[in-house]
Amino acid sequence: MRVVEPVVELTRGLWTTLRSMFEKPVTIQYPEQKRPVRPRFRGRHVLKRYENGLEKCIGCALCAAACPADAIFVESAENTDEERYSPGERYASTYEINMLRCIYCGFCEDACPTEAIVLGDNYELSFTDRRQAIYPKDMLLEPVADVTMLTPQKTEPGVYTRSVPEMKDPSD
Repeated sequence: MRVVEPVVELTRGLWTTLRSMFEKPVTIQYPEQKRPVRPRFRGRHVLKRYENGLEKCIGCALCAAACPADAIFVESAENTDEERYSPGERYASTYEINMLRCIYCGFCEDACPTEAIVLGDNYELSFTDRRQAIYPKDMLLEPVADVTMLTPQKTEPGVYTRSVPEMKDPSD
């Protein structure tokens, strides 16, 4: 009786293998064809805008406070009547995300009171250098439909002062 059980399991396993040999393989030619992502997928970050072109980010830095990996750096500045970037009193003059630190948890998306930061569906992230992994505000902002709606930024944004470890050549 004990010998019969392994034989039955072995036969079931072989039958599964034989059955799958005749199924059509599922192959997707990646660069030409892209698989649709699931609705709850969390990909590359996007800073949203209002319909009139103003940024939704008000520079409150709640996303940076909620980030468990400390991947987000926000520096805010005051809006003026001549230069307005968001509807509130402040805007994010510097907004940077270190994609190497990010764990794509979505806490930044949940913490944002204006729903300015969202995790999009772009999954094509590649870097050849550590500095390329730090996405500044201009890479994160969604494009404006009408360029005339947005005034150019005249204020000099703050400098990202945190150190980024340099990759050293092992031959040195």
